[in-house]
Amino acid sequence: MLDQVRPYALLLARIGIGVVFLVHGLQKFMTMGLAQTTAFFDSLGIPLANVAAPAVAALEVVGGIALILGAALPVFGTLLVLDMLGAIVFAHAAAGFSVSEGGYEFVLALAAGTLAIAFSGGGALAVDGLRQGRRRPVTV
Repeated sequence: MLDQVRPYALLLARIGIGVVFLVHGLQKFMTMGLAQTTAFFDSLGIPLANVAAPAVAALEVVGGIALILGAALPVFGTLLVLDMLGAIVFAHAAAGFSVSEGGYEFVLALAAGTLAIAFSGGGALAVDGLRQGRRRPVTV
């Protein structure tokens, strides 16, 4: 039973976490704008904030889409986990654990979920899995 459900559970997790990253990345571009995002990153002491802000925004948009599609999961998953570790270090660690106090609880959950998805094969309808299916040798 678990083997039958697992691909669909991974699909739903992939889409859910991917949407969170996609929306957060789009907010950095559209809601806050890159200038305000850069100023915020600078206020946090993030090195090269003028490079980091657009890079993080682009990673979250492209990485979110990649998670949703299940494409290049080990690559984008690893990059997004590193993104979240940076968010913990620079923005949330000093506030402690609780998200209600600005802590790292939510960011840690995103990192952990993304890490699990990154090396899971992605589940049902993942582009990575569909590509691997085409590469499998035909057995007679």
